[in-house]
Amino acid sequence: MTHPTYPRPSEPLVSKNTFRQRAYQPQPIPVFSQARPLLPVPILPEHATWVEMYWRAWEMAWSNLRQPTPASGFVANFIDTAFNDNTFMWDSAFMVQFGLYARRIVDFMGTLSNFYAKQHEDGFICREINTYEGYDYFYPFDPNGTGPNILAWAEWRYYRATGDDSRLKEVFWPLVAYHRWCRAHRTWPDGMYWATGLSSGMDNQPRVPDSMHYHRHWTWVDANMQAALSCYVLSQMAQMLGEEALVMELGQERAHLIHQINARLWNEEQAFYQDVSPDGRFSKVKSIGAYWGLLDPGIVPEKRLAKFIQPLRESWAFKLPHRIPSQSADSEGYNAETGHYWRGGVWAPTNYMVLKGLRQVGQHGLAHEIAINHLQNVSAVYQRTDTFWENYAPETAAPGDPAKPDFVGWTGLSPIAVLLEDVIGIGVDWPQRRVFWDRRLETESEYGVQNYPLGGDGTMSLLGDAQRIVVTTDVPFTLTVWHGETQLQTAVSPGTTEIDLT
Repeated sequence: MTHPTYPRPSEPLVSKNTFRQRAYQPQPIPVFSQARPLLPVPILPEHATWVEMYWRAWEMAWSNLRQPTPASGFVANFIDTAFNDNTFMWDSAFMVQFGLYARRIVDFMGTLSNFYAKQHEDGFICREINTYEGYDYFYPFDPNGTGPNILAWAEWRYYRATGDDSRLKEVFWPLVAYHRWCRAHRTWPDGMYWATGLSSGMDNQPRVPDSMHYHRHWTWVDANMQAALSCYVLSQMAQMLGEEALVMELGQERAHLIHQINARLWNEEQAFYQDVSPDGRFSKVKSIGAYWGLLDPGIVPEKRLAKFIQPLRESWAFKLPHRIPSQSADSEGYNAETGHYWRGGVWAPTNYMVLKGLRQVGQHGLAHEIAINHLQNVSAVYQRTDTFWENYAPETAAPGDPAKPDFVGWTGLSPIAVLLEDVIGIGVDWPQRRVFWDRRLETESEYGVQNYPLGGDGTMSLLGDAQRIVVTTDVPFTLTVWHGETQLQTAVSPGTTEIDLT
């Protein structure tokens, strides 16, 4: 399938995108039995099913690893989206968030490299690309053609987790070129962004009337918050690379977006950020997409933060039997029975986004509470169906409808990344050589993780009970532990370190 071509203005920064000139260098994909000994090992004696799900998710993810076909033009091995014959930008940005824990065996980031390899001269990257022949599924100016703009966020998270600044230098240029394309072609004259149901990733959510394929001239809350977040992340990359002109360009756009988001998209009556119609009416839907605003620390003013987070604590809104529904229960079009896809369905990627946002604003206890609830519901469905699902029902422990089974895919986030980061509670900022352990799991047994990757080639074992923590590592770092009301910080040297908690 070939789309007709026609001249479009070029983006000079695309000339710095080295992925476009690369050819695939064959890399074997090891069988899972070879990979398993190099993956992190969760230690949870009182939660055997969670551990079983963890390993099953990895095994299913491994079955979706692919080598590119010659006709695709892809440049790296990748994890397939597990949805159809295409690879999806939205899904891929989330799948690499758990894939980074396998980086000593397979480079899951090649999944994003393939999108950069297919960037157009004007900076456009299609959101859906055929995995066998490499053609774009959408035309560049199709309203559904690209998005959401979260590639920079995905790459920044990988950098903070691994410290791999060599990749940062490579991805910066295609990311800025793509951001500029979105700014040029996905904004209104006032600089605010629009999307569609498909390009926002939340296909059938009724937040904007009849908008699955068209923007309806509304201003979309998540598209603006993602754009501000992209500016925030890219400006930090630009600062590291000494690109001062881009620091200023991105900083100016971010400041404008933050001002406009707070001036126009905050519904004071609902205490929530919402989409706005051309005549200034707020959407009748509270979308989980508004919580992208938690990931950029400059978006939500301190005076609004508590009110904005409160619906996550309320049973009439987002605190349902299975948290977090993709739209609140008091919103127009909410479907209580199955979630009806994005009309209340519970999705691993948006849950993951909210959990990262809550930790960004210091709401660690709420993040842990939501993560436990989500994992318990995923576990209940897993025990009954023996698989993972594309999405889940919001008010019963059941798959959503429609929902694909065997979906790893981005649902691998729940039994892998959410388990390690938000249930066991381990976080890493490797450029700062810092490890964080937020110990909130209620258990009598020693728990933690073994064989956890640090940086490029380091590893760590981190185990503890109510009395002590034992750390074994081959690289030095600073460890911060939250344990009940206690916070402690200590320098950890290679070898074994014991920390008394009593």
